[in-house]
Amino acid sequence: MPLLLRRKVQPDPPSIAVRHGADAYEVELRRRAGAKRITLRVSTTDGGIVVTLPPRAPVEAARRFVESQSGWIAARVARLPARRAFGPDGTVPLRGILHRIVHVGGRGTATAGLDEAGQPIIRVPGEAASVAGRVRRFLIREAEADLAAAVLRHAAALGLSARRTTLRDTRSRWGSCSSTGNLNFSWRLILAPPFVLDYLAAHEVAHLKELNHSARFWTVLHDLCPATDEAERWLKANGAGLHRYG
Repeated sequence: MPLLLRRKVQPDPPSIAVRHGADAYEVELRRRAGAKRITLRVSTTDGGIVVTLPPRAPVEAARRFVESQSGWIAARVARLPARRAFGPDGTVPLRGILHRIVHVGGRGTATAGLDEAGQPIIRVPGEAASVAGRVRRFLIREAEADLAAAVLRHAAALGLSARRTTLRDTRSRWGSCSSTGNLNFSWRLILAPPFVLDYLAAHEVAHLKELNHSARFWTVLHDLCPATDEAERWLKANGAGLHRYG
């Protein structure tokens, strides 16, 4: 009886390397069940490059497509905003106002204030090597305080309460509400003007009453936050840029 041999299916590589001139780029490879064609995307949030394939498309086809688009990739990457590290004399927006980071040494925690010329600064004590971490922790603490107050205010207006509020560095969304009433937010909202943070708090609190995006939900949200449309326009125009800090 003949032995039937089954051809071993090779797993997809995690990424495809492509060059354009002297520059090299790593393109993440993903398959998506509903995809009808090969697509390419450069994220304005974190600069990640992703090629998406239909389930049965050969990897070699994706490789040829990526190589044919190397110039487009290079142009899109070149237009991305530069990263801003949380280092001494760097700058970061706090509640929409640009602050200079000043390393002062000594002990204590980072605080926001004004320098001798009346310009906004964030004073950061400790070792120079710890400045970035201290700035990040300071911003998260400020975000926790502002979001906690906003959530409490909006929930009280609806006669409701959130079970738990957590902060993360999410990339795909600014906030979320679970079916159990837990709220999650990006700490980077503290970088935006206060009305934007307030809108996101109201948005997720409104989901405690309407866990959907129905007309009823939008009515609740606009009652809680009249600046909803303005905040959404601000996020559409400026939101991606908040991810370049740190």
